[in-house]
Amino acid sequence: MKKATLLILFIALLFACNERNEISSINPENWSKRTANLNTKDSLESGKSYLSIYSQIYSLSEHKTHNLTAMVSLRNTSDLDTIYILKAEYYDTHGKSVRKYFNQPIYLAPMETTEIIIDETDVTGGTGSNFIFEWKIPKNCSEPLFEGVMNSTLGQQGLSFTTQAIRIK
Repeated sequence: MKKATLLILFIALLFACNERNEISSINPENWSKRTANLNTKDSLESGKSYLSIYSQIYSLSEHKTHNLTAMVSLRNTSDLDTIYILKAEYYDTHGKSVRKYFNQPIYLAPMETTEIIIDETDVTGGTGSNFIFEWKIPKNCSEPLFEGVMNSTLGQQGLSFTTQAIRIK
């Protein structure tokens, strides 16, 4: 009986130690399959959007914070046209750039969505983090939609809320 228990414990420990080879939204490999070559002579309209994100929120007082997972959703709202995202840059509470997600323009096919995930353990953005997106769309195409979904499901409590980007100059 002891041997069977030890064997089960060993197998459970073995599976718990296996590393996952997932590609995160931080890894450039995640974006390389979406790279787009834009012709500078194309008649695309440019735009810029701002999205607030919360990787942490205050809890009980200004001295205690609660970490959140943030999903940043990049959506092409056109059912006809491909759109292009030139920049997705993440900033912290103090306005310092934390990271850029890709170095070349990416495309989103009609009605396509892609995401950027800020892990719950990644608190580099702090309580006032945000994104700036630069994009190009064909004339008369609907603008892209950028949304943030923040959540935490620690223990028996769940917390979630959303934010939506605004167009800036």
